[in-house]
Amino acid sequence: SHLDDLPPTMLKKEYANLPIMNSVDDVVKRVLSLEMASQREKLKVKKQQLVEKVRRSPNDNGSFELLSLPFTVAILTARIRTLEEHLQRHPKDKSNRRFMLMDLDRRRKMLGYLRRVNYSTFEKTCQELDIQYSPPQPYSRHVTKRWLVKKALCIKVWSRLHREK
Repeated sequence: SHLDDLPPTMLKKEYANLPIMNSVDDVVKRVLSLEMASQREKLKVKKQQLVEKVRRSPNDNGSFELLSLPFTVAILTARIRTLEEHLQRHPKDKSNRRFMLMDLDRRRKMLGYLRRVNYSTFEKTCQELDIQYSPPQPYSRHVTKRWLVKKALCIKVWSRLHREK
């Protein structure tokens, strides 16, 4: 699981930065740690870690440059990896498969845009998040006999129209 690398003693996202946590009892710390956390809370912490990876500086909170695409890509990556693990356990879950495919498509489009606009940020984001990006294949039409006949007819009609004018 991609959430297994989270240390169980790490505190949940909401309680991590509270100053009172240093003086709290061990039992309370254990209850507020990731050891007792739900999958959703662990996913929040994982998203935060991935966003930290693509952050340019400590005070960068999703700067407006490129609509903070690397942050969105990081969040989508965490969701995609979680859904992939879920679908390995539950292969007949069509609804979550659809959500995963939609997220994959959104991430692919964002990475394509980032690649066109700012290639260095694209490379850094892919490297930090361990994403294998393959550019889309150029469109090529599958040539069939029917299509060739239709094309020949269209060319014939077009040339007759232009001869009459």
